[in-house]
Amino acid sequence: MPGGEKYMEVKEQVNLHGLHTICTSGNCPNIGECWAAGTATFMILGDICTRSCKFCGVKTGKPAPPDPEEPQRLAESIRTMGIDHAVLTSVDRDDLEDKGAGFWAETIKVLKQELPALTMETLIPDFDAIPALVDRVIQAEPEVISHNLETVERLTPLVRSRARYGRSLDVIRRVSGSHLVSKSGIMLGLGEQEQEVLRTMDDLRAAGCEVFTLGQYLAPSLQHMEVVEYVEPERFEFYRQEALDRGFRHVESSPLVRSSYHAEKHLSS
Repeated sequence: MPGGEKYMEVKEQVNLHGLHTICTSGNCPNIGECWAAGTATFMILGDICTRSCKFCGVKTGKPAPPDPEEPQRLAESIRTMGIDHAVLTSVDRDDLEDKGAGFWAETIKVLKQELPALTMETLIPDFDAIPALVDRVIQAEPEVISHNLETVERLTPLVRSRARYGRSLDVIRRVSGSHLVSKSGIMLGLGEQEQEVLRTMDDLRAAGCEVFTLGQYLAPSLQHMEVVEYVEPERFEFYRQEALDRGFRHVESSPLVRSSYHAEKHLSS
């Protein structure tokens, strides 16, 4: 169970500044380890998503308007926590004309102004793969931009509510065309076959993806998609080596890996 002095400090800062984290909203199994180490993945643009993907524990519904004070509160919290490398993600905001891309860019800008030494990883939505919107985040220049495929192509329509496999690859390809580090990840245990996982790796490498994560899908509740298979750790190690052999420069692959797990290593590897 999560606990300890550092864990409580992180929890206090998150609550004090009215922030959201994917650690809590997504029921992440690593929350105890990461928060005890003083790291957290902050979720901007509220905690209500406009999509209802069958794997995700984040609430879905009609979100409130973006909070213009959120970037500054986030900067203050990161400064107080003494974080050197921050990971940001967000809910999907299909209700907004720019899908939230402008708010993403503004948040990165504020963090860079307030904390010049801070490095960042941004786990972004697909923004419907509209090039100009993806470019808003690229131009803000976080060090790493991640966008998850989540699963293999065949299972994408069953797992993701609006996203498309090819559309996500387009996002990754656009990020890879910049000077920034591109990253993506998938879950295992949804019914995928070995050749499908290997083909997904090939598709990501063809799109220029540099960092890849694989973790076990765990159903957030009984209302979410069921786990088809609990994948053995040895299979995760097999996939890790296969990914490295295909040219990914950093791979995290084990049952409890999530997108932002050991994120600080993805910048320097």
